[in-house]
Amino acid sequence: MSQAIASRPLISLALPTSGTARLVAQILLAVTGTLVLTLAAKTKVVLGPVDLSLQNLAILLIAASFGMRLGVATLLLYLAEGAMGFPVFQSTPEKGIGLAYMVGPTGGYLVGFVVMAAIVGYAADRGWDRNVLKLGATMAVAQAVLLFLGFAWLATLIGAEGAWQFGVAPFILPDLVKAGLAACLVPAGWAALRGLGMGRA
Repeated sequence: MSQAIASRPLISLALPTSGTARLVAQILLAVTGTLVLTLAAKTKVVLGPVDLSLQNLAILLIAASFGMRLGVATLLLYLAEGAMGFPVFQSTPEKGIGLAYMVGPTGGYLVGFVVMAAIVGYAADRGWDRNVLKLGATMAVAQAVLLFLGFAWLATLIGAEGAWQFGVAPFILPDLVKAGLAACLVPAGWAALRGLGMGRA
């Protein structure tokens, strides 16, 4: 494969090369990504005002596999679905739907999801998704940014102490574990493809 392969995200190998077919495939991937995000959001453990779910792991994997543009587009589509009232978020519809839910305690995290996808997708576009250490460090930074944005918004609602206690502290270790897992899975996917002769680092 050409050297250009080394700076393209994993999903690029499965996309058609022609313009229309490629666009249709990207739209289908984005829609599928929102379904994965919804399922991950609904897989949760209640820990207070903000629940622990598999959503961060899903976002990390989507961003690393899709790259920045398609990854961010997928997250924006997911937020648009939520804004339109679809019950795609963790605690919808039981804790509200639409924009009313989005400006609640999880508002900062929802914005952080997009930023996290941009950070990880940017790294994947530059080939860092082939290296466990580079990708893991990037994902840890992205998780830290997510927690900061979530904390900043939650602090305006319940105060800094409560935001730290309920919105940051319980998630630091689980988020690091998710980052480590995702950072191992994506390079493993590339390694499998190299074994099949479909790509190289």
